[in-house]
Parts: sequence; structure tokens; C-alpha cells
Amino acid sequence: MRTRPSDFVDAHRRHWKDGNLLRDHARWANAAYLLGYSAECGLKAVMKATGRMSVDADGMPERQYRKHIQQLWPAFEGLVYDWKGVRYALPADSPFDDWSHHDRYGDCRHISEGVVDRYRDAAQAVVRIVQLATTDGEL
Repeated sequence: MRTRPSDFVDAHRRHWKDGNLLRDHARWANAAYLLGYSAECGLKAVMKATGRMSVDADGMPERQYRKHIQQLWPAFEGLVYDWKGVRYALPADSPFDDWSHHDRYGDCRHISEGVVDRYRDAAQAVVRIVQLATTDGEL
């Protein structure tokens, strides 16, 4: 049972920093995992702050947005385009299509530096959107 409400902004920033730290030390699997969660949390932070996603008392997203980054990326694009247009746009093709929260349990030898760099570039796009939302007074 959760004792504190979710803080998507803090989780986004924390996972971003730790993912990059692990990347810098060639810890590819865990870097990939955290960069995916950083992007996911950043998108949820913006969706929540702008009223595109409601949360319950524990800060859990409404059921349709209890998704991980590989499903959330395209959902975010559809939600924000009508609201902010290209200003908050993500690359159309999700770089996280092969990301999985199940990798925390598996053999991750398939996760290479190139995969991590792709996730990092995508997560950097989310960092930019979170910064825009902050500048715009949304966060």
C-alpha cells in the first residue's frame, strides 16, 4: 500500500539523473530501464498538470493511463496536439516500442549502448517538454 501520493515530476527528474549516471558507467540494462521510467513520469506529470489525466487520492493515474512508456508515448501525442500543437510534440515514432518493464526480471544482454542512447535521446525530448510546461506555468 502506498503511503505518499505520486510525484511524477520528482520521479521524472530522479530517474533521468540516475539513468544518465548508469549510462555513463556502461550499466546499459538499468540505464535503459530508468530512462524509460523518466520519460513515462515526465509525460504523466505534464498530463496531470494540464488536466489531461486525472489521478486518485494516491496519485495513481486514471485507468486508461496506467500504462508504461511504450503505450503512453502515442497516447500523449494525441492528447496534447489539440492543446499545445507542435510546441509539445514528440517524435511520431516511439523510440520506446521495444522498452519493457519486464526487463527488470530478465536477461538483458540485448540492451546495448545504442539502445540506451536511443532511449536517452527520447527521454531528453520529454525533459524538454517538462521544461516547457514549467516555463508555461503548467508545472
